[in-house]
Amino acid sequence: MSRKKAENQDELLSHPIIMRVSESQFKKLMQLQTNSNCQSLGEVIRKILQKQRILYFHKDISLNGPMEELASIRKELKAIGININQLTRGFHISKHEAQKNFFMIRVAERYEKVEVKVDSLLLIISQLSAKWLQK
Repeated sequence: MSRKKAENQDELLSHPIIMRVSESQFKKLMQLQTNSNCQSLGEVIRKILQKQRILYFHKDISLNGPMEELASIRKELKAIGININQLTRGFHISKHEAQKNFFMIRVAERYEKVEVKVDSLLLIISQLSAKWLQK
């Protein structure tokens, strides 16, 4: 079974161009390719020749710690939320006033944990905003 022909034949890459570069230029091009949105070295060179924009991705390793902490806080908040939903369900199912009071106390304890996590979250966000919004 053969493949469908491309609709726009003018956009096909059918003419090879062979070019030699020095080792240092090759390393620069390879680094540009690995840190950009380009999939191949040929795509990098085509975009340079056509003066198109190349998106260059830069990873700031100083943010690894805060991002891991944010992820752990998100996970803990999700677990606390699930627990609060379970306790709320138990509250609505219970028939005795003593059981309802027990569930209310437990939910209040969980909300105190949420408050602590939100405070740490706001502290991290303020530190990140101070770093990113500096002039």
